[in-house]
Amino acid sequence: MPGHLQRPRPHRWLWYALGGRLPERYREWVLHDVTCSTWLWRHGLRTTFLVGPLSALWLLLPGPLGLRLSLVLLAVLVGYFYSFAFAEENVEHRLAKHGYDYGDGRRIRAAAKAEAEADVRERYLARYRHTD
Repeated sequence: MPGHLQRPRPHRWLWYALGGRLPERYREWVLHDVTCSTWLWRHGLRTTFLVGPLSALWLLLPGPLGLRLSLVLLAVLVGYFYSFAFAEENVEHRLAKHGYDYGDGRRIRAAAKAEAEADVRERYLARYRHTD
């Protein structure tokens, strides 16, 4: 992460992970968070902070342990499934909350992917398709 980005402190990050809006000074960090190469892993971590406490709470419900564990497993699977199914929409919504245009995240990630693929292609061509 470039040095000029200010990372939120843990309490602010937790608020952000739960869907809250960060102050303006974190705007560039939010853009980095949802467009860097690890954006999907970061999304999964934020999802964990939503699903985890609920799962722990459900374990405390009365009833047979097997039933409670089954409930938690099903809830976690469904929670992560929907979270990842709508990950791009979620991060676009996060960006919109922080003043970016809808679609900026997709556009930035697509440009970075195209650049990385072009670099890989150039290296491949240089290595395997050179003529002597």
